[in-house]
Amino acid sequence: MWEFGLLAIVASVIAQDVDYAQFVNPFIGSEGAIPGYAYGGGDVFVGGTLPFGMVKIGLDTYEEPVNQSALNGGWTPKGHVTGISLMHVSGTGGGPKYGFPAQMPLTTIDGDVNLLDNRTYWQTRVGNDVASVGYFRTAFNSGVTAELSASRHAGLQHYTYPSSSEKHVLVDFSHYLPHPTRSWDSQFYTGGEVEIHPNSSVYTGYTSIAGGWSIGAPVTVYVCGEFDSSPAVARTFKGKNTFPVSRHFRTFDNSTTPQPTFTGSNARSGPMNDRVGAVFSWTNTTEVKSRVGISFISVDKACAYKNSELSSWSIETTAKAARDEWNRDVFSKIRVDTSKSANKTRLALLYSSLYFTHLIPSERVGENPLWESDEPAFDDWYTMWDLFRNQVSLWHLIQPTYYEKMIRSLIDLFKHEGYLPDGRSGNYNGLVQGGSNADNVLADAYVKGLAGRVNWTDGYAAVKKNAEVLPYFDQNPVDPQGSLKEGRSALDDWIPLGYVSADRNSRAVSKTVEYSLNDFAVSQIAAGVAPGDRDLYLRRSAGWQLSWDPEAESRNFTGFVMPRYANGTFHKTYNITNCGDCNWSDESYEGTAFEYSFVIPHDVERMIELMGGPSHFETRLDYVFQPNTSGVDLGVNGLGITTINNVANEPDFQTPYLYNYLNKQWKSVERSRQLSNDFYFNTSTGIPGNSDAGALNCWLIWQMLGLYPIVTTPVYLLESPWFSDINMTVNHNHTLRIRAHGLDDGDGKQGYYVQGVSINGKEWDKNWFEHEDAGGIMTEGGEILFRLGSEQKLWETGDVPPSPGHQVVDVGQG
Repeated sequence: MWEFGLLAIVASVIAQDVDYAQFVNPFIGSEGAIPGYAYGGGDVFVGGTLPFGMVKIGLDTYEEPVNQSALNGGWTPKGHVTGISLMHVSGTGGGPKYGFPAQMPLTTIDGDVNLLDNRTYWQTRVGNDVASVGYFRTAFNSGVTAELSASRHAGLQHYTYPSSSEKHVLVDFSHYLPHPTRSWDSQFYTGGEVEIHPNSSVYTGYTSIAGGWSIGAPVTVYVCGEFDSSPAVARTFKGKNTFPVSRHFRTFDNSTTPQPTFTGSNARSGPMNDRVGAVFSWTNTTEVKSRVGISFISVDKACAYKNSELSSWSIETTAKAARDEWNRDVFSKIRVDTSKSANKTRLALLYSSLYFTHLIPSERVGENPLWESDEPAFDDWYTMWDLFRNQVSLWHLIQPTYYEKMIRSLIDLFKHEGYLPDGRSGNYNGLVQGGSNADNVLADAYVKGLAGRVNWTDGYAAVKKNAEVLPYFDQNPVDPQGSLKEGRSALDDWIPLGYVSADRNSRAVSKTVEYSLNDFAVSQIAAGVAPGDRDLYLRRSAGWQLSWDPEAESRNFTGFVMPRYANGTFHKTYNITNCGDCNWSDESYEGTAFEYSFVIPHDVERMIELMGGPSHFETRLDYVFQPNTSGVDLGVNGLGITTINNVANEPDFQTPYLYNYLNKQWKSVERSRQLSNDFYFNTSTGIPGNSDAGALNCWLIWQMLGLYPIVTTPVYLLESPWFSDINMTVNHNHTLRIRAHGLDDGDGKQGYYVQGVSINGKEWDKNWFEHEDAGGIMTEGGEILFRLGSEQKLWETGDVPPSPGHQVVDVGQG
């Protein structure tokens, strides 16, 4: 043991000298299936940031035609640049969020340019944008080159102008990312103030933007900006608030955008929420450098961040500091061979995926404007519906310090706002896609022993409230039948009926399936915190069986979860392979009944029984991976995928691994490896759909590790690693080594089937293990050795993976 520990220490020291960031491609997922457009792609953020950084500095663009746009990450391949802003999210769907505060380098501010209309000065780009970890560069058709980097709470910008041009920087406090096709879901400006300090090189103020993805209250950001040289002229301005996409605070009809009024050194919105900004102009330089700090608390904090975090004006110094932090705190947590002989595509996929799984949520420790608390703060939870499937399980292993803070932050939100978030952004809960899936996040942490300073009594109170208290109806226009802000909107069915009815609530199929897992999650925490509650929630976790119609038929298979009415009858004509728009008001959300019938991770045993036993189950599982079987077009959530199983969508993440429950692990390896090879590439179109805050990227990471977590349980499935030697830092400072003997790294077809496994030197006869198995393999470290070969071998002879929520309920006849 001592020898292994010494090797781990030596490996850690060596890892600190490896620049893993060189393998990251920040453009993976930035483009969709239509060349040059973001639609159907990952909608990822491209720019400068730190792991979970509050500042994510990058371009804001407007991409036309709008129906092929995806503006949430700010950057799009061909979009017009409307500004450079400090706040973004990554890989999110729905209405955009953030895109403020913003600057824009301009070479003219006269003539046709109207500072209140960015369509008069927006820029196209020339050449290819350049991005690496912590750094971004672009060139505008005006001749200006912009370079960007960031610290945790501040952004650094370098602008290089043509010598013959004018040199201006526009500061626009009313700028944000719009949603031009859905005005109710768009952000809108609610006011601000800007002041230019006496030396003219410093400006301070605030901007306040409301609405957007979470349909949230105004987000007020305090700003402190500084230029490296004093401008020749600096003026503030204000103008009528005439944004056409919003009915909020509009002062008159937007037939003509007015011109701004220049106001000297200070501009304030006033009661009509006038737009405010400033223009800085230089005459004796071709380079302008700007550093901007932001805070949710005060201008003083924003200035302190700017001064302390960006003490240097050097882009190179700032980018290197970011790169070093990413290497130290993220990339070095999973170490593989990076020598010249290593497979560079796999290195790019691994370290790029790690990058994208560490962009959001945003760490806001010391930046909670809503209440005073000693607990950490995180925002931009996009969303528990995505993250709980596998991403939180990875953070638990390789980011225990961050992860403990995240869990504490979630519990603190419950204590002060009354509910855990299912989705949250801009300091506001919003958009519950199905169940109260923060329950699953907390349960996954609890069963794997996350302790530290987590108050699990409060954590249990939070999940119990989700299980028992119906949230108020929030009047969200996309769902007339239930709240989308937080909690479980269909408890009025779930508690008395045991399932969600299709006539009284939306998304009855997917909610029933998700509420079942949510209650299992509650029972897992109750087992240790409130043992008297455990059996109640365990019984309720079988509610999915009450929505199982044994007579439902599709594609020669019988028995599915189906929409069921409050009177007990089933929707007999429901299309099992087509969920319509598969959206908020449909019977099933982002997945068909055919797919959701496989999504019972806590009781796979009963699921297999209801599908007719192992043989019938295997035949049905085979079928969902056959080409041209899909009966639905999910648009951006599966563009171009023709199988029923949709690797681009979270409900189907675990389905390829279900063969493990038949002790046919080789088929899990084959299916999941094929999906990876078919849909993941080191290209701008390299992920199969919306990144969902890194969830799709994280699925690939687990695939490459040769493991897969079963959420809300301590179980990991054994699969097949992509590297011959992987060293993971787990539980702060322990090393989990994953080795693969016989891995063929050549043709991609042979040499990845498992022939046998040993864990810490003990031959393992099961295709799964638990978090604390083998002396605490996931807490104390150790070694998992895979022996690989070309034979499709039934190597496992032990028990199949457990179904800890197993119950038998008489399925309804309706």
